[in-house]
Amino acid sequence: MNLPQEFSVIAAVSAFWLIAMVVPGLDFLLVTRLAVTKGRAAAIQATTGIAVGVALWGLAGFFGIRALFLVAPWLYLALKIGGGLYLITVGVKLFASSWKADDTADQSAPATPSRSASFRAGLLTNLANPKAPIFVSSLFAASMPQHAPIHLGLACVAAMFMVAVTWFTLVTMLFSLERVSSVFVQHRRWIDRCAGAAFMALGLRFVTERSPT
Repeated sequence: MNLPQEFSVIAAVSAFWLIAMVVPGLDFLLVTRLAVTKGRAAAIQATTGIAVGVALWGLAGFFGIRALFLVAPWLYLALKIGGGLYLITVGVKLFASSWKADDTADQSAPATPSRSASFRAGLLTNLANPKAPIFVSSLFAASMPQHAPIHLGLACVAAMFMVAVTWFTLVTMLFSLERVSSVFVQHRRWIDRCAGAAFMALGLRFVTERSPT
């Protein structure tokens, strides 16, 4: 492949991944909540964790994790159950903390002021989604030419990483603004309940759904 063709592939992967990032999901819920309740530093750490998770899924997708799942379906099932249980746990903690007094809610929330904890929360939330490897591998299958060179795949993974960092950094900057955060704080209990319910519902779906397709 020549350089313009490689750039077109990278651009296509980046565009599709940006669309996937913009659609609100569990990563978005985590970053927005951290930006409001813990500040920009914690949200940026979670963003880094999410981006690392994206890169790991990207590498796995490029090197054929979907084929592995088809050969050993139990691996996919294990990922779904483990990821689902993690999401249910996070959802229960969020939902429970929303009913407590303000002075104890932060202490019981799944996200803590620790930067390392915020990074882990971002990484685990991203990795807990068992649909990610299927989506990423399908993205590469649709965008990559046959026998794509390794350096092109790595460039696409790097692009996905940068898209995730850029998007969630913008989200962090927006939701850490005083005007935006004040609205969040006013409705925090209901936002936490909705977010907790979303985590639990998606986690329950992952645990009970058996088909790898």
